[in-house]
Amino acid sequence: MSGGSILLKGGILITPSASIKADIKVVDGKIAEIGAALNNAGVEEVLDVSGMYVFPGVVDEHVHMREPGLEYKDDFTHGTAGAAVGGVTTVLEMPNTKPPVDSATILEEKKRLLSQKANVDFGLYGVIHNTNAHNFDDIVAAGAVGFKIFLGPTTGNIPPPDDGTLYEVLEKSAKYDVPLAFHAENADLVKYFTQKVRSSGRTDPSAHTDARPPICEEESIRKLIILSKWTNGRVHIVHIAAKEGVELVREAKHMGYKVTGETCPHYLLLNTEDYKKYGTAIKVNPPIRDREHQEALWKGVLDGTIYTLGSDHAPHSAEEKKGDIWKCAAGFTGVQTFLPLMLDQALKGRLPINKIPQLMSENPAKLFRLWPRKGAIMVGSDGDFAIVDPNGTTTITKEWLIAKYPITPYIGWKLKGSIRYTILRGQIIAKDGKLIQPRKGTFIKP
Repeated sequence: MSGGSILLKGGILITPSASIKADIKVVDGKIAEIGAALNNAGVEEVLDVSGMYVFPGVVDEHVHMREPGLEYKDDFTHGTAGAAVGGVTTVLEMPNTKPPVDSATILEEKKRLLSQKANVDFGLYGVIHNTNAHNFDDIVAAGAVGFKIFLGPTTGNIPPPDDGTLYEVLEKSAKYDVPLAFHAENADLVKYFTQKVRSSGRTDPSAHTDARPPICEEESIRKLIILSKWTNGRVHIVHIAAKEGVELVREAKHMGYKVTGETCPHYLLLNTEDYKKYGTAIKVNPPIRDREHQEALWKGVLDGTIYTLGSDHAPHSAEEKKGDIWKCAAGFTGVQTFLPLMLDQALKGRLPINKIPQLMSENPAKLFRLWPRKGAIMVGSDGDFAIVDPNGTTTITKEWLIAKYPITPYIGWKLKGSIRYTILRGQIIAKDGKLIQPRKGTFIKP
């Protein structure tokens, strides 16, 4: 799909290495020039962004848009509209939809379906479970960005592969240089602790945290590191919630293994004390943990141990989020609040501003082999930007959220900074909280 031509005047470019005042010219969807006082020859539109921050468009590597098969929770149209309003220009869509993306044929069908509905660019994961490792090569050839492998229980009840299958697909990961994203919780231990906590009669929200203690993550991550060591396969641990996970990834990086880690805003912004305030609204898998884990995750983000951030956008229906902690579904909408929440942390001094494009644009694009087309402000890259007023404010309200069920613990949060424009391949697709050019998204592959 072609793009637009636009000149951004006077903005402050925020990249992982620097913040610089410069103009950007985008021609036919690609960045053509970066410099001072650029002329407007060859562009259709000039946008004055003086005093604003120009970020590369966010690449959200971790979304569950629920389509096909689970549209009663939410759908791709709503999800990608929320992404656009939130400054996210590329989403990588998880494979635990119905049917799960466990063959090249299903990936092709999902691509065709979603291409008609996409408000931002998107890539697709395949899934590996205990019986489809033989489809790996075909799914890669069909354009998957990588694979998701669920070792713990999750939406869709996809069974975890056995260790032999894990070894085999990690060898293939090394051969093709394809990342494998792991939900790393030991399913047997989760089952054991869940039964133990439930049989005690507890129904308080924090029972969920005790039913999936840190050992479930630690055991799983340690095993994956050993497998990566012996296969040279690419292991990416998503939604790390435990300090032990951070420590293990730090150690693996030090040893030179191909192991990376992701965490999510909810693990950085919430801890078990917040169950009192938000109850089952903050039920996620792996669970929100105690403050010591939250602090370890922040340390991992700041020292570079954590390689990427993802939203783990995981909407459910209002009905599914009701009931006690055992009945209530895990997850909530997150793609639209992803950048605003982290921007707020940066503008309050908790996070260097240049960490945002590193963790949320460049690194995910590099990991999933979309860089420098995506995740970069460089000549030749796609003209994707999130343009932010650092002096503005954002209040998260149900009315602002674009979702079938705008359920999130962040309702009412007032944040520093506001996203003024989202630009996809040189076209302004969202402005001041509204989607203004729908269905401009396209399928992308590595």
